[in-house]
Amino acid sequence: MRPSQTQPSHPAAEAEFPLVVPEYRFDQRNEMFKRRTWDEDVWRKVEPFYTEVHHEERYGFRKLDYALRNAAWSIEGAFAQGTQSGNRGMYCWDYVTDKVRHHAQADARVEHSPEDNARIVKKAARFFGADLVGICYAHPNLVYSHELDLISGQHRPIELPDGCTQAIVMAVQMDYGAMHHAPDAISGAATGLGYSQQAVVAHFVAAFVRGLGYQAIPCGNDTALSIPLAIAAGLGELGRLGLLITEKYGPRVRLCKVFTDLPLRHDTLRPFGVAEFCQVCRRCAAHCSAQAISFGEPTVEGPSSANHSGVRKWYIDPEKCYAFWGQNRMDCTRCVAVCPFNKPTGRPYDVARFFVRRFPRLNPLLLRLDKLAGFGRKSAGRKEGFWDSL
Repeated sequence: MRPSQTQPSHPAAEAEFPLVVPEYRFDQRNEMFKRRTWDEDVWRKVEPFYTEVHHEERYGFRKLDYALRNAAWSIEGAFAQGTQSGNRGMYCWDYVTDKVRHHAQADARVEHSPEDNARIVKKAARFFGADLVGICYAHPNLVYSHELDLISGQHRPIELPDGCTQAIVMAVQMDYGAMHHAPDAISGAATGLGYSQQAVVAHFVAAFVRGLGYQAIPCGNDTALSIPLAIAAGLGELGRLGLLITEKYGPRVRLCKVFTDLPLRHDTLRPFGVAEFCQVCRRCAAHCSAQAISFGEPTVEGPSSANHSGVRKWYIDPEKCYAFWGQNRMDCTRCVAVCPFNKPTGRPYDVARFFVRRFPRLNPLLLRLDKLAGFGRKSAGRKEGFWDSL
């Protein structure tokens, strides 16, 4: 049964929101990574991922590779803590030093038009390390109804501060070469580095907005659902694999956001052919070791209570996906690695993106060419290469 919690609505803004969203707010307690703390069946399946480390001789699972992975996660784990709790560490909602507080109070708010504010914030976000940035309305039904704090153990309601109805959504790209090692510690390092970098970006952008005299709430995976906000902010489209697919980096990004009361001009949807391409591709589903990605059509209901059901889209089965992490004792990004949208920059790939965007009838041909170019053969993961330059 779905909960019925809702935040105070803003009818005009919600009417203009470019996505259909579920009519209820999702309780983070049901999110897969939080379910392991109270669902014994889930914990039984994923416990090896958290408790068993077996250094092996095979590439990607050696002590060397684990050291890289653990280092990449260190900022997120030690300082950001967004995977554990919201409003904590680098994602603290009101962090400010005494010196910054003094200067912020000395001056009035910086007053610009929403258009100028958007331009200024985007410039600052890119300066601080965001690869993509967009702005949208912070739809209340995309904010979690409750948070499950893994540090304190508390299960508490979430409400954004009054007036924080703007969302600055940012993407940080993950390393292209490391991703192709999935599912091992090298690809895990790319993921961990993305989490650490997104925390730095969100922290900096929030500090910048506070310096202008406004409220700023930095978030990683906590507080609200990132993918639909990123879609509404024009960063990409939802793919069959259940992730945001961006035009420049494909699904090879990590997402963070900052909620604020700073007046900002909103971006809008920027479709570029993902839905049509995913209809005929299915490569992520074919290469998913957990068989967690659907080969079929979009549906309205997901297969698990960990899905935010209620709108027509492709849902993954997060229970199958997470169980594979336990079996492999490592997180998995194989779906990201094999996605045809996951390409480096360059003219041939830009041309392909143009045809996907403008001529969807050619998608089957583009898929065949992609496989002939060797990307299909790489889909099982590159077993060597990352450390070759030593």
